[in-house]
Amino acid sequence: MSSKVVYEGWMVRYGRRKIGRSFIHMRYFVLESRLLAYYKKKPQDNQVPIKTLLIDGNCRVEDRGLKTHHGHMVYVLSVYNKKEKYHRITMAAFNIQEALIWKEKIELVIDQHQESQVSNGNKYVSFEYKSGMDNGRNGSSSDHESQFSAQEDEDDGHLNLMRRTTIGNGPPDLVHDWTRELDSDLSNQNINNQAFSRKHWRLLQCQNGLRIFEELLEVDYLPRSCSRAMKAVGVVEASCEEIFELVMSMDGTRYEWDCSFQYGSLVEEVDGHTAILYHRLQLDWFPMFVWPRDLCYVRYWRRNDDGSYVVLFRSREHENCGPQPGYVRAHVESGGFNISPLKPRNGRPRTQVQHLMQIDLKGWGVGYLSMFQQHCLFQMLNSVAGLREWFAQTDERSAHPRIPVMVNMASASVSSKKNQNLQDSLIHPSSSLDQLNAGSRHSVMMDEYSDEDEEFQLAESEQEVWFTLESSSFSSKLLSQLLFLVAYFSLGFQANEKKIENDFKRTVAALEEEQADQIDLSCFSGNLRHDDRDNARDCWKLSDGNNFRVRSKHFCYDKTKIPAGKHLMDLVAVDWFKDTKRMDHVARRQGCAAQVASEKGLFSLIFNLQVPGSTHYSMVFYFVTRQLVMGSLLQRFVDGDDEFRNSRLKLIPSVPKGSWIVRQSVGSTPCLLGKAVDCNYIRGPKYLEIDVDIGSSTVANGVLGLVIGVITTLVVDMAFLVQANTTDELPERLIGAVRVSHIELKSAVVPKLEPEIS
Repeated sequence: MSSKVVYEGWMVRYGRRKIGRSFIHMRYFVLESRLLAYYKKKPQDNQVPIKTLLIDGNCRVEDRGLKTHHGHMVYVLSVYNKKEKYHRITMAAFNIQEALIWKEKIELVIDQHQESQVSNGNKYVSFEYKSGMDNGRNGSSSDHESQFSAQEDEDDGHLNLMRRTTIGNGPPDLVHDWTRELDSDLSNQNINNQAFSRKHWRLLQCQNGLRIFEELLEVDYLPRSCSRAMKAVGVVEASCEEIFELVMSMDGTRYEWDCSFQYGSLVEEVDGHTAILYHRLQLDWFPMFVWPRDLCYVRYWRRNDDGSYVVLFRSREHENCGPQPGYVRAHVESGGFNISPLKPRNGRPRTQVQHLMQIDLKGWGVGYLSMFQQHCLFQMLNSVAGLREWFAQTDERSAHPRIPVMVNMASASVSSKKNQNLQDSLIHPSSSLDQLNAGSRHSVMMDEYSDEDEEFQLAESEQEVWFTLESSSFSSKLLSQLLFLVAYFSLGFQANEKKIENDFKRTVAALEEEQADQIDLSCFSGNLRHDDRDNARDCWKLSDGNNFRVRSKHFCYDKTKIPAGKHLMDLVAVDWFKDTKRMDHVARRQGCAAQVASEKGLFSLIFNLQVPGSTHYSMVFYFVTRQLVMGSLLQRFVDGDDEFRNSRLKLIPSVPKGSWIVRQSVGSTPCLLGKAVDCNYIRGPKYLEIDVDIGSSTVANGVLGLVIGVITTLVVDMAFLVQANTTDELPERLIGAVRVSHIELKSAVVPKLEPEIS
């Protein structure tokens, strides 16, 4: 083969099943330079491939997860070009390691092509507003073609997936991701290997070589019918892939390590990362008097870019898995496994396994006994010790772990007429999971685009050190300096009188200049109420910039972060809209804050967060400044092209108030929005609107599905900024930050948008 081959090997040709075919088709895939191709056999000189795809900056690698293919479980990847999304190559592997290698190699080629465009001078381009541009989408939108020129985009069931560094889509609706330990107090520490967050867990006991933790009770959100969440933490001498294989299996091998397992089957395969399972528990607490328990729950999994695996559970009703005779249906509020790699010891792999369960065992009698709940919970958590002993006593291990195909509930033998009826009903499609399926069709802890993974460019010549504002208010700092100078002057240091007087005048001038630069906010309004009280509901207020940590001046050298300090722009209004269709280009609405700012000669930056669903919602933030500083990073972002904008636009989320499970699902890791979801940019004469289509990513859509379900109980902080990559761009500064509190869906209004001018 050519020396330009990036990667090659045998993979499963995954595609639509054809009548009469019931076997796996293996093809030889080759990634050569920028060309992905596959052949029937290993290619010789001048052999013509079956199919090819040219890789460029518009290509994406879509992770479709685990699929059943001709009786085998395979990991499926699909490579496509966003501008020609129907032209794609789909491949599959029997083990996730091989799928991950292909994904990384293809994305490496994509990144190299994008970097080559930057090196050719396409880092950003300035362009001027032209007549009519503010009335519709301009031609600079590379990530999202006009929705009006391609109607089929609206009807496509497989919307674009943006490239990300995690194998695995977002959790389905209401499945809590408890694995993300992202407390802001630990933001400068390496928390990936921490077993617990000291803020929420306490060590209960050590048992069977495991540490058992209990969640600290927060009565403001914990359901009364549920026990406290508990988790077991232990170390297993095996690879993450080997443990993941066992955890995902529901066959006979589970009896060898999980003493609480009796039977399991598949109810419905939602997508490659989500399935509905039926599970019978083997609990030995006075079995002659206590009825056995069973579960029907959603299981979701993903693989993170650090090699760890996350498997999440939560109970869910399903029309094809009703109550079973002789069993009490228990309820899992939250649970699952977090499987994280540790450093090898004595040449053997080591993995930290966390198993969390928060379960209500139900029942009218013993279900209310704490002794019964705790005994059964400990029995389930002891599966971590079972995993450890299983691998300690197993010499022969599969070189390439494969997950066995799960028994489908429709074909399983069930000992009741009611279950037989359930088998017959499985022929018909399920309607109880419409919302879940819709989420997977639309394709978000936001955290896969952490800025920690970005490459940094060192400038040829160091610029002078920028003065970093670390106080909560620049004016309060100047006022403190002013008071100090007054006190110093009053002490009678006559020798420095002239110097002090000059400093005093400069400080006063700076205060007067800032007061003159302040924008009158009274002329701006939005339909979402502004309220600065801490206990206010259904409103917004400014969030202190020091709540967020951003890259310092020396981040390129020591990776340090500092409090963000003062915002670059003022948040003047927030709108909360709803409609039957997605709301694009909201800045064209008559009387909106952006138009008011334009009339006053101010520049606006509008963030339109678009929430998909049967009813579409949009939360719109209007940030205003007097003018952009020419040559600044913000000005380059505003006047740059979409490729530059997508590589720099960053969001830092946080949930200061809400259930601990939800806080972990959302996380607080910075996210590059342009790489996580589709962003469309509309440049007007005095504004830039950014329409963030959250529905374009399964990851964001899944997290959003979780948040929307409990939005009235949450307080959410969001900070927007432009990522700084070079020393002359550092330190980072926030465009602005906002806190929204206990938002009510019913308070959203239908906007009256002016028609687009084609």
